[in-house]
Amino acid sequence: MTNTSPLMRFGLIAYLILFFTYLLGPLFLMGITAFNSASFPQVTPWEVLTFEWFGVLMSDDRILSGLRNSFIVGFFTVFLSVAMGLAGALVLTQIWPKLRSTYYTVIIAPILIPGVVLGISTLVFWDRINVMLGFSDDSFLHNGIFLTVLGQATFISSYCMLVFVARLQRYDVGLTEAALDLGATHVQAFRKIQLPFLMPAVGSAAVLAFLASFENYNTTAFTFQKYPTLTIELAQKVRYGIDPSISMLAFIIVCLTVFFALVHEVRTRRAQLAVANGAPVGAVKGGFEMPGFFAGNPAAVALAVFVGLFVLTAVVAQFYDPEPAKVMLLEEKRAAQQERIKQLQERMRQRRLQKQFKGPDIFGAGESKVPQPVTRTPAPGVFAPTNLNPPEGAEAEPKKPAGAFGDVFNPGNLNEEKSGDQ
Repeated sequence: MTNTSPLMRFGLIAYLILFFTYLLGPLFLMGITAFNSASFPQVTPWEVLTFEWFGVLMSDDRILSGLRNSFIVGFFTVFLSVAMGLAGALVLTQIWPKLRSTYYTVIIAPILIPGVVLGISTLVFWDRINVMLGFSDDSFLHNGIFLTVLGQATFISSYCMLVFVARLQRYDVGLTEAALDLGATHVQAFRKIQLPFLMPAVGSAAVLAFLASFENYNTTAFTFQKYPTLTIELAQKVRYGIDPSISMLAFIIVCLTVFFALVHEVRTRRAQLAVANGAPVGAVKGGFEMPGFFAGNPAAVALAVFVGLFVLTAVVAQFYDPEPAKVMLLEEKRAAQQERIKQLQERMRQRRLQKQFKGPDIFGAGESKVPQPVTRTPAPGVFAPTNLNPPEGAEAEPKKPAGAFGDVFNPGNLNEEKSGDQ
């Protein structure tokens, strides 16, 4: 950046502004609508600052039930997906090298399959298993939680496996071999050496699996049965109209995400600073000790500001009463509505007066509303006078005698005699 031109710096800054506006702009606007008293999520026109939509959200039984089901499904999906992903990654490192590419393709195939197909196939497969085993229709194989966990774990485990594979590429296999040579069993070598090395990947895979399960809709839409998750409830709620309580839910989710991201960044930065100051890598653990908490750690400052804003918002919500402002806004709306009614009535009165004092248009000054006859030019036909004239460029036909008296009655004879007299 020190050697770049001012134009390049300006372009980079403009790009970053547009990039983050594109990513975070919708979330920011939705967060604003959560504090507007309008019955529909909107930023403009702004009405009254309110915190009532949090109470509306907390009293919505369907949303709370869907949220509870999402956490239950997410917990079991994380457990199953992390276990399957870890097992798949370990097998990939131990399998015959010529089969690794084929095995890898089979393992990641569920990622490429549409979620609708996975949901339908999960539902049909376990229904057939239920019929083959002779279970009733209300058995656990038809339970919505059970089917949703299996359907989501089908493809989420592939994501977890990719995380573990990336971590295992930096693992020294000689550590396991040395443990086995010293008399440790395979289980002991895995539990004492390999699993501690994989713990950061386990945490990352668990977070990824939970987020993927929490926001999944395509697969869950076919498997939830009597246990709709939060995404299903939101989709059904949108069909019948929404209110800003949905914006409040999105605002809370975004705040929680930002909070945990800042917490992770603070711990990571403190560990990096400890290593840079000479501390052993194995003894470094991210913490929140107050001495030097903000030293060289901008993430800690951002976390403190975030927590401070949250506490300030909670305090203001306890003592702030939006009802007087709502009453004033309602009175302003009524006054504006009465003013518009008076203006409409005045315009109608002016029109009636204009019609009353306006006399008949006897001189035709105004535009006549009586339909006028349309003059049409008849097309030339058999009775057109021009039919008697010979066509242009054609030779005149020889005169024929008309009856016994010859051509004595031809009108042209008068012209000839007249010309002869002259």
